[in-house]
Amino acid sequence: MTLRASDKGKRGPLPGRKVRGSSTGRPVMAALDLLGRRWTLRVLWELHGEEGITFRALQERCDGVSPTSLNLRLAELREAGIVEHLEAAGYRFTAMGRALFESLRPLAAWSERWARELKMSTRS
Repeated sequence: MTLRASDKGKRGPLPGRKVRGSSTGRPVMAALDLLGRRWTLRVLWELHGEEGITFRALQERCDGVSPTSLNLRLAELREAGIVEHLEAAGYRFTAMGRALFESLRPLAAWSERWARELKMSTRS
């Protein structure tokens, strides 16, 4: 992963850095800190299945995200090695980003089941 000059000095959550919930930066805590940041999961969701998407198109898909917030999230995801930016193609997942998205699929399935069960329990 290569950081652009504008990305150097970013201090997003990474394993080994102090993060929310962990002064030692345990990898799972760094991942949860990164994923828990506003707009991060939405950005990941919108990047899924894309071979490249421009900043403007990504912003349009992420209803209401400011350019500043989107830039910050993308910088953190690039620093974390989850997203890359190609001048010709735009933003897309790295191999690690695709692996992360696949690891979230069971959580998505669980959440659908959870929603159904809650809906059924409120009918009783």
